[in-house]
Amino acid sequence: MNEEPRILNYRTPLDHRELTRVTDLFAGRYPFLSITSLGTSILGRSIPVLILGQGPRKVLYVGAHHGMEWLTSVLLLRFVNEFCEYYREGKSLYRVPLPVFWERFTLHVVPMLNPDGVDYQIHGPAPDNPLYDRVLAMNGGSTDFTHWQANARGVDLNHNYDAGFAEYKRLEAEQGIGCGAPTRYSGQEPESEPEVSGLCGYIRFHENFRLILTLHTQGEEIYYRSGGKTLPGTYAAARKISSLCGYRLSEAEGLASYGGLTDWCIRSLGIPALTLECGKGVNPLPLSGFFPIYARLREVLFTAPGLY
Repeated sequence: MNEEPRILNYRTPLDHRELTRVTDLFAGRYPFLSITSLGTSILGRSIPVLILGQGPRKVLYVGAHHGMEWLTSVLLLRFVNEFCEYYREGKSLYRVPLPVFWERFTLHVVPMLNPDGVDYQIHGPAPDNPLYDRVLAMNGGSTDFTHWQANARGVDLNHNYDAGFAEYKRLEAEQGIGCGAPTRYSGQEPESEPEVSGLCGYIRFHENFRLILTLHTQGEEIYYRSGGKTLPGTYAAARKISSLCGYRLSEAEGLASYGGLTDWCIRSLGIPALTLECGKGVNPLPLSGFFPIYARLREVLFTAPGLY
């Protein structure tokens, strides 16, 4: 790992340009790493998928549904970087021989589902953005996008899945959310957003994912059920992850319990799915807190595929 700082930069926020730089370096350095794409965001940014392994047991990790949660992208890129370094050297980690992992599992990693939202949060929308005036109005006329969660046109991607969508729309109206906004607006219909539609299509195409793990910030919590429904084995897996990282088991309430990726996987697809709320503090979590967060999640990321 002595060359790793040349790849990942822990001094500045990870926007889409930096994500692209890192994935390009990965492609050149690790010929065994497969890289594909879910498609593009509303503003045409590519949404890469990094694929580790070639085994029959498929697992999916997803980061950065929300613009101000780009730290989850850094967590996943650090994990991929470490995995590739140790795999190339034929090593084991946490009693997991990575060459054996490679033959048993295929791990798909989406570091940044919402590249437009991430770039809004870090830089604000560019004046030449065709949605500039509309997005500025959604943000109350402010050019401060520090707390922006949604995608380029104000849809909260983690409420755009077909899981209790109609009920969410009713609650949304009660909260006075009727159009694009920095957070919580679910869109006109499920999968209306290309980022969510692309991910859902990818999951349907691969059909038999054994586990889907979604990273958000913050709270140090693990969500493992939806609408009172728990899939077989999920509670045991959540408890194991809790024992590894110290996060507590929780159940989402209110608006947070509808329309998310974990909700859709559990309610509609019957795929075991967990949400990890990484770190603790006030979003957006600072990059300076990255290493303690990663240290607590490292074993989880390396061993979670073997829980099913």
